[in-house]
Amino acid sequence: DAVTREQLAAILLRYAGYKGLNTAKAETALPEGCADAEDISAWALEAFRWAVSEGIIKGTGNGKLSPKTNATRAQVATMLMRFDELKK
Repeated sequence: DAVTREQLAAILLRYAGYKGLNTAKAETALPEGCADAEDISAWALEAFRWAVSEGIIKGTGNGKLSPKTNATRAQVATMLMRFDELKK
């Protein structure tokens, strides 16, 4: 099945915790000017904040984060690559 950007953020946050990585940035506020920040589901807000603050998720253009949009194969690959960089 397809996975949304917010679902992928939640998966990566949980995996980071499992691997013992520092997830303290999960309380960081989202960047100013995100046109669709209110679209992030309550259950995914912590994970999305963490992923944005760590640079794993970046906007999709026009000041949008597109949390409920299905992640493309390229977006998933990019997010996994950025996540891998956290461990180094």
